[in-house]
Amino acid sequence: MRRAIVEPAQAHCEFAMTSRRIIPDRAEFIDALRLLRRGHILVRASHEPGGCLLDGGIVYHSYPTLLAYGLIDEFHNPRGFPHAQYFRISERGREFADRACQAWQQRPLLQRMAVRLTG
Repeated sequence: MRRAIVEPAQAHCEFAMTSRRIIPDRAEFIDALRLLRRGHILVRASHEPGGCLLDGGIVYHSYPTLLAYGLIDEFHNPRGFPHAQYFRISERGREFADRACQAWQQRPLLQRMAVRLTG
């Protein structure tokens, strides 16, 4: 029985076409990292889309990625609402945010604007 040989570039293209984007909205993601790095708290008020808040704004897409990659840690907030979850940036998240925010600022302004418009 012969096995097909798949070139690495072809395998990558097939994977890229079938997989979802890790960061659906890159501008929202970098904004969330920047705010978390400054000490702001992410509040998950519900499991519905748009149920996360950060500095008064709704976080639509970034919460699952932040959690899945260990960039945020949940903590108990005794003064918070009973059914809300509270998250702050983790040590790993702080290191990642430092690098990501620096890389974001090094991109040309027009490129950053395009990312904000397209996700």
